[in-house]
Parts: sequence; structure tokens; C-alpha cells
Amino acid sequence: MKAILEKLIGNQVLSKEEAKTTLTDIGQGKCNSHQVAAFLTTYMMRTVTVAELSGFREALLDLCVAIDLSDFDTIDLCGTGGDGKDTFNISTLASFVTAGAGVAVAKHGNYGVSSSCGSSNVMEHLGIRFSNKQDFLRKSIEEAGICVLHAPLFHPAMKHVAPIRRDLGLKTFFNMLGPLVNPSRPNKQMVGVFNLELQRIYNYLLEETNQQYSILHALDGYDEVSLTGDTKVVSNQGITTVNAASFGIDKLEASQIGGGDSVKAAATIFTDVLEGKGTEAQRHVVCANAAIAIATARDCSLHDGFAFAKESIASGKALQSLQTLQKISAL
Repeated sequence: MKAILEKLIGNQVLSKEEAKTTLTDIGQGKCNSHQVAAFLTTYMMRTVTVAELSGFREALLDLCVAIDLSDFDTIDLCGTGGDGKDTFNISTLASFVTAGAGVAVAKHGNYGVSSSCGSSNVMEHLGIRFSNKQDFLRKSIEEAGICVLHAPLFHPAMKHVAPIRRDLGLKTFFNMLGPLVNPSRPNKQMVGVFNLELQRIYNYLLEETNQQYSILHALDGYDEVSLTGDTKVVSNQGITTVNAASFGIDKLEASQIGGGDSVKAAATIFTDVLEGKGTEAQRHVVCANAAIAIATARDCSLHDGFAFAKESIASGKALQSLQTLQKISAL
């Protein structure tokens, strides 16, 4: 690790293999906490390269507890976080709306690090059981249309990094890696990223896979479709820009998609939206994100995806997905 740190401090980049080996060593507990903190810090001062991120991704996938859900043809909706916007849990809500629309979802998530309330914080508050058992996860998809893959259960090697990330309280390259290391390796993916450079890197990485994907970045800084301005979408089909007008709705203000100041408040927004009691702005931003996921999974138009998403909430199917998952979790 000393040689790697000296290389990084000297403004050099790592090869894919060096990146993979270094993160493997960290995951196997071969590096002390000071070395790990220094390693993470160097990447806060420059952009990670495609080769480095690819190596980090391979290391985590090699070390993870793999799960086979391939016969469900799932999609993951996952943002990098780290945008500093403190929205409510839009991508997680969109996951249940997508499931309610009949698209199987394998939702990868974790507790919040650089935000006040991550996906797993809300899921846990709502009584969702976290498990890495294949039977439970398959039952979840079969009955609820969605399963929740709580990252720490599938990436036990990262126990050496989690306390350091918590203490730093800042976004690191692990924010970049989260959506890339779903242990079920889904065939389809909708991912939000916190800047345009990372969107470009993700596109290089994902175009090497056989996945159908859409990578989102709102040009005013969000790692999702915010409807507060234009969002650049990079996918297998090319590059497009979407905004509120793309969905036939009005532009939103940032204040309309705030996330509450606690896990309890965020969970209240979550259930309110699924029960049809959320604000119109909340429903619209959730449905816009679900629309892109549905369009990615089904190869349908954005307009149709938005209609499917709205129907998922209006019919109660999105809420039913949550309630079914809660019942399964209580067994």
C-alpha cells in the first residue's frame, strides 16, 4: 500500500490491475485505517479514471456475496448519492413504482453516508427485512415484484472501509461504485450520477457490458431527474435531454422535492406518495424517474413509461409492492 500511496501522492494514476489489487487488499483487511483514509482522500482531490473505477468494480464484485436472480430479468434503480441536495428517497420510491408497473426490480442500496437518509434507512424504518438469502430474495420478487439488496450484507469485505467513510462524512469513490456493484448483476440499470464527468465514465464502463442502461444527471446538480431543469440522459440509444416538458408537466422548484430532516420524516413522504397522499410535485418527480426505468426495461417511449408509472400509483399497485414486501419481511 505504501508504494500505491506514493504513486497517488505523486499525481500518478493506477492501472486497472493495480486498482483491483489495492481494493482487494483493503477488503481483505491487509491495510490499516490510516492507509485506507489516505487512499480515499487522494481521490477526493482528483477524478477517478475509467481504468481505476473498472478495477475497483471488479474487486468488489469478486469479493461480494453473489446472488442469482437472472431469470427475473431485473432492473436496478440506484443513484450514486453525493449530490448534496438532500432530496427525499426518489429512486427508492421510483423502484416500487416500477415494480408496481410490472417490471422486476433488484434494488441495491445502503445507509446514507453523505446524505441524511439513505435508501436502507427508510427501508429499515418501514419494516423491510434485510437478507442475503436467495430463497427470501426470490420470494420477494415473485410476490412483491421487488427485492432489496442491502449492500453491507453482500459486501462484507467493506466492513474495513465503512467506519472510515462514516467518520469522513464526505463522498468518496465508493459513492461512485455503489450502482456498479449490485451483487445480482442485473440485466438492466437506471443510475443517477452527481456530475457529467462521472456520467461519461459510467458510459464507458456500462457500454462494455450487455446491460440495457440509462445514466442520469440533472444539469443543476441532482443525481436523478429532478424536474427543476434539464437532465442529460446517456443510454444504449445515445444521448438525450429531458425536462418537465418532456413529461407534459410543469417545472418544479428545489424546495418541492426536499427530503425531510429525519428518517421518520423521509419515511412519511415515502408512504404518502405511494398512498396517493403526496404532493403533485412529489408524485411527478417519482413518476418521471420511474418512467425512465420502465422505458429502459421495456424499450417503450418515455410518454408510455410515465403513464405506466402514474397508473402504478393510482391503482395502488406500487403501494401493494411495499405492503407485500413488509408482510414477507415479518414472517
